[in-house]
Amino acid sequence: MTLATPDLGFTPKGLYIGGEWVEAASGRTFESINPSNRDRLGEVPLAGEADVDRAVEAAKRAFPDWAAMPITERAAILNEMADVIEENADHLALMDAVDGGSARSGMHGDMIWTADTFRYFAGLISEIKGETFSRQHGHLNLTRRQPYGVVAKINPFNHPFRFCAEKAAAALAAGNCVVLKAAEQTPLSSLRLGELCDGIFPPGVVNILTGAAETGSAMVRHPDIHRIGFVGSVETARIIAREAADRLKVVSFELGGKNPIIIFPDADPEKAAAQTVKAMNMNRQGQSCSSTSRVLVHESLHKPMLDALAREAEAIAIGAPWVDGAEMGPIVSEAQHRKVTGFIEAGKAEGAELVIGGGAPDDADLQDGFFVAPTIFDNVSPEMTIGSQEIFGPVMSVMPWSDYDRMLSVANGVMYGLTASIVTNDLNRAMETAERIEAGYVWINATGRYLGAPYGGWKQSGIGQEECFDELLSYTRIKNINMRW
Repeated sequence: MTLATPDLGFTPKGLYIGGEWVEAASGRTFESINPSNRDRLGEVPLAGEADVDRAVEAAKRAFPDWAAMPITERAAILNEMADVIEENADHLALMDAVDGGSARSGMHGDMIWTADTFRYFAGLISEIKGETFSRQHGHLNLTRRQPYGVVAKINPFNHPFRFCAEKAAAALAAGNCVVLKAAEQTPLSSLRLGELCDGIFPPGVVNILTGAAETGSAMVRHPDIHRIGFVGSVETARIIAREAADRLKVVSFELGGKNPIIIFPDADPEKAAAQTVKAMNMNRQGQSCSSTSRVLVHESLHKPMLDALAREAEAIAIGAPWVDGAEMGPIVSEAQHRKVTGFIEAGKAEGAELVIGGGAPDDADLQDGFFVAPTIFDNVSPEMTIGSQEIFGPVMSVMPWSDYDRMLSVANGVMYGLTASIVTNDLNRAMETAERIEAGYVWINATGRYLGAPYGGWKQSGIGQEECFDELLSYTRIKNINMRW
């Protein structure tokens, strides 16, 4: 018996450009695949350079009126978009569960977060302000914040609808028009976004493309796109940075992480294990840049923590992600599945101790999909591949420690610096560690994120802050006006 794909009631109409649905100029398409059973979900246009040109031209035509629109009207449009997203949250969550493999419950949470983000930035529009000052009588200096014009947003597969919509909200609020590229692995809900935008945003304000690396490259190189936002891997960000450098374009990156969770000897191992597994984002199969994949546990808690972790991981319900009760689905694609299983084999070969997992779950109904059971390795050293490189899968590496300074050196000893978690009841030690850890977002005895709190990485985990007022301002340029009367 194999899993039956539910009817999504959706057929891709094409690329969404200038308020219309059009085919790719080349006529090329690619298949969207259900990773739970490898069913084909539909053909999607593969946008090329000519399609990027069309989308940018549409955005350029729409920009003057959108930027000049009274801010109360622009805010009202963003709030209307939030209402529509909420009204369609159930269906959008189903689409992302089927197309991307993540649990439907988590995808529903994505929709609520996205609607809240539109409302958040709608409420901040009136705070896009300049400054005034004067050096002498008869002179006045003032600054204005103005939008860039056309903004490119290039998105990953792990939050398909949320990232396509949410990551456009600040740019739209600031008065920009956007050209969005959906992830190649999970394009369906992004095209559904085009349907939801239709009749809300003026034609050309939001344009949605589906495609591959060539699509994103054409967007980055386009001379009329001056601001680029990207969420994805460090390797792709380096390519974008090199291509954007030719025209000195402004970029922001939210990138990967090899995030530590540091367990101190006064922690409750049961609670710490529950927090660790929750922060691993297993409802997305560990396919999250903030996942706490390195478990740095004090040696006095090593054995009880390891046992508690194994119990927490083994209790996760693996199944078809669209089914109620399923907590974890498949890896997003065959290519990503090969990558994750390759890391697991490297961990075995390099001497890490496999505690649980390491392969597909036993359920016969899941054998056609790209499923990987929650996996825990023990006694992982920082030099091992699984101890230093981002896996983007359901794999945790337990790393016992005894010396505090040595532990901090290990925690900071990777190229990433996105998040870190600290578990202790010692406030002084918690704050000292938070100060010394090299990461942009730190949790102490907590998980989850809050809208309005800056989120961004240090080192090679990113450039810029998102989900906050700074993100809104980052989609504006400052113009100084020096006046004499």
